[in-house]
Amino acid sequence: MEEKNQSGIIPDNYTGRIIDTTSKVECRSIEEARAFFDVVKQRLLNVNAWNDYAGAATAKFQVVDKEGNEVTRHVTQGDFFKINIPGPGSISGEGYDWVRVEEVRIVAEGEVESVGIRVRPTSNPQNDDDQIHHFYSEESTSNFTVTREGQLITVGIYDRNTKPNVESEGILEKARDILVGLGAVTGFSKYQWQKLADGLLQP
Repeated sequence: MEEKNQSGIIPDNYTGRIIDTTSKVECRSIEEARAFFDVVKQRLLNVNAWNDYAGAATAKFQVVDKEGNEVTRHVTQGDFFKINIPGPGSISGEGYDWVRVEEVRIVAEGEVESVGIRVRPTSNPQNDDDQIHHFYSEESTSNFTVTREGQLITVGIYDRNTKPNVESEGILEKARDILVGLGAVTGFSKYQWQKLADGLLQP
C-alpha cells in the first residue's frame, strides 16, 4: 500500500510491524474537494470527537494539555491523548493509555493539501510516574493524515515500528501490555483505525 506522506509526518520503519489503514473518496469537482477537505481536516484535528466518527466498540480519546488539563480545543504539538480502549486499561495509567503529540503539520502545494498528526506512547502527565503507559513500546508511532490530491481525498493512518510494551513495571501491568499490544498488532489497531478513517470521510 502506498502511504500518503505529503505532510512528511510518517517516520521510517526500522523495527516491529507496519500497520497501514486508508479510506478514500473521489469528489465531483475541485471546488467540492477543497471544501470537503477542510471539513475532514477539522474532524481530524478535533480528536475528542473521534469516537463519534468511529462508532461503537472503538476507543475514546481526550486531548490533555502540557499541564495535564483536559481541553476541548483542536489538538496541537505537545498535547497528550488520554485513551480509553475497549478492554483493560493501563493500571499505572489510571485506566488509560497515553500518547504524546510529537508533531502536527499542515502543508499545501498546488492541488495537493495535507494535514498530519504523529503521536508516540508516553507516561501519564497527570502523575509523577515516568514509565510508558501504553500497550505499545516507546519506539512505536501512530500517524494520522488527511490528504487531497485534486478531487481525491484520502484518510491514512499509519502505525510504524509497532510492537508491544515489554518494559512495564509489575507483573499484572506487563502481562496486560503484552496481551493487549499483541492483540492490537494482530487485529484491533486495524479495526479501530479503519472505523475511524471511514468515519472521518462520512458525508
